Amino acid sequence: MDRRIAALAAVGAVAAAVMVAPVAHAEGRGDIRVTKTVVNGGSNVIVGIKNVKQFAITMTIKDNSGVKRVSSVSAFNSSNAYGPVDHLGTTCRKVSTTTSVCTATMQIDPAWIDFYGSGNEGWDANSVAGDWTVNATVSANDGDYWISDNIASFKVKRAATLNTDASPEPVRKGGTLTVTGKLSRANWTDLKYHAFTKQVVKLQYKKPGGRYSTVKTATTDSKGHLRTTVKAVASGSWRWAFLGTNTTMKVVSTGDAVTVK
Repeated sequence: MDRRIAALAAVGAVAAAVMVAPVAHAEGRGDIRVTKTVVNGGSNVIVGIKNVKQFAITMTIKDNSGVKRVSSVSAFNSSNAYGPVDHLGTTCRKVSTTTSVCTATMQIDPAWIDFYGSGNEGWDANSVAGDWTVNATVSANDGDYWISDNIASFKVKRAATLNTDASPEPVRKGGTLTVTGKLSRANWTDLKYHAFTKQVVKLQYKKPGGRYSTVKTATTDSKGHLRTTVKAVASGSWRWAFLGTNTTMKVVSTGDAVTVK
């Protein structure tokens, strides 16, 4: 069975048909509230082209009678409401008579992202990346409940790859060293890595045992390639470093050690 078809079957036809996440409202009854929410430990959620990405939404919830449960949790892109994510379940830990910490396990399968919006005119699976928000409905032992929208913001980003090659190796002192590389990022339409063009990337250098520092910058071409030259002064390692964008992860290549003779 095709991997995408298998993923679609796993999440169910009903879930696949949902194009826009339901809008929650900050309303309810009583004093129960979500007082703190942390997504993925405070880090961006990075999704590639193959591995399923699971992440946690951890909520601190308070009510004078104690917390009963989290009825629902949802997450979706805050600008277009796209949310190809599964809620796998929530567990709660009571920390006092009035407070519980509840953790929802969420999952994004890159093989399902394109199916999520398939059949919709103008659909681009990669538009899922960017700023996301979290909604949740919580209830208390005394019957209080609260439908909370935008209890947290986080970013879902496309995975990226970057490599470095410095040549010749070795190089004579004072000679010209050519440093090349390529920047690519995940495309959730065809589940392949494509060239990331017109991006400014830093060329960094360090001496043995030292720390990397930026020497110059270069811009990726139409195929994602990087190329620049530097004067060979001393032995050391060279690497490219990309700071990322709102939709694409930060990535640093492995250093390429060059001996200067």
